[in-house]
Amino acid sequence: MKTARQIAVEALGKVNGSKGYSNIVIDKALEQSGLDLRDAAFATALFYGVLERMLTLDHCIAGFSKTPVEKLTPQVREILRVSLYQILYMDSVPDSAAVNEAVNLTRVFRKESAGGFVNGVLRAFLRSGKRVPRMAGSRADQLSIQYSCPVWLVQLWLDSYGEENTEGILKTSLGRPPVYIRVNTLKTTADALSVQLEEEGAVVRRDEMEENCLRVSGTGDVTALPAFQEGLFHVQDKSSQLCVKALDARPGMRVLDICAAPGGKSFTAAQWMHGEGELLAMDLYRARAALVAEGAQRLGIGCIAAKEGDASRYNSKLGLFDRVLCDAPCSGLGIIRRKPEIKYKNPEELGEIPQLQYNILSNSANYVKKGGILLYSTCTLNPGENEGVVERFLAEHRDFAPCRLPQSLGSSGHTVTLFPHQGDTDGFFISTMERVRHDDKD
Repeated sequence: MKTARQIAVEALGKVNGSKGYSNIVIDKALEQSGLDLRDAAFATALFYGVLERMLTLDHCIAGFSKTPVEKLTPQVREILRVSLYQILYMDSVPDSAAVNEAVNLTRVFRKESAGGFVNGVLRAFLRSGKRVPRMAGSRADQLSIQYSCPVWLVQLWLDSYGEENTEGILKTSLGRPPVYIRVNTLKTTADALSVQLEEEGAVVRRDEMEENCLRVSGTGDVTALPAFQEGLFHVQDKSSQLCVKALDARPGMRVLDICAAPGGKSFTAAQWMHGEGELLAMDLYRARAALVAEGAQRLGIGCIAAKEGDASRYNSKLGLFDRVLCDAPCSGLGIIRRKPEIKYKNPEELGEIPQLQYNILSNSANYVKKGGILLYSTCTLNPGENEGVVERFLAEHRDFAPCRLPQSLGSSGHTVTLFPHQGDTDGFFISTMERVRHDDKD
């Protein structure tokens, strides 16, 4: 049977080689591995830890290897990364065990000739006192190595949000994120659910900003709890819950969630509506729309209709809505601690995203009735995808005007950026706009 370290090395090779999604790759690998819970947890910690710290680890390798990191074979590179991660960040693993297992892995992957090289690099690092080599250069260069984040992204945040916020973002990008759930107020209360979850072994903490938002820990996979199966909650980060609060959906309204899957915002909006009215949840793919429908059924929400639809193309048959939620596709730079591979994307790949977002937002506007609210949101920290898109939209759509957000979100205007280090949320952007004129569709 494969060891935890072997599985971590293989999974890292798939993510870094074929650009697979981290959660999908590691979940599939563990499902096929037959590891017990303890070893599976160790493999998971190695896998995500290396992804999070990869630039720092490569900087260490470069300091003690005559062969450039990019010239190493993929297996040897991942073996060194996994081993250095244990030495630097896992106090529970003896240094000698990390080195010995690294050499063993070269045999497992039929790279015996690299065994001496791997042993030499790791022991040289140990002799140095396990110190990360000093990084010269700009402040962005130094932060890049310290927090394992590409220089271009560090510089973007420094220019956009300042050094204090940038360091806060970088610090919270490492480590596992908190788990938040949303109380299904159509079936229970926060008090009752908290009691039940504690009886089921969870540690529960009420959120100060949103009463029906609970932070849960100490229980493993929360979707395996009986309370989840009973439809008493759904998993949703606090930032998304605050986003739906800003939508201000009310009972009896017509609401459109134009990019709905997997459905969390639709479910929360329906609860704000007390299950009364009509909520259309759309997604480009039929299978993902079906997931929304399944979730609504589990939660006992009858006012949601899930439908396949292209968010960038107008469908006049849908009619007009009181509220339209446009949670647009984005670069995901606000959820790096959930999917650390996101930060290693080529920045050139992000260049076309704002135009796509603008097209979807402009199409979403067609469905808003006079006096209705259009909400634009992303889970990224990039002004070009956030304020830039909203400013362009308002400049080119004079029938819309800025709409003030609730003060409880910490904004005095129509936009707000939620930073992970300030509210322990995902990085998130929210903007609300009101339709003040409607020339041909009233």
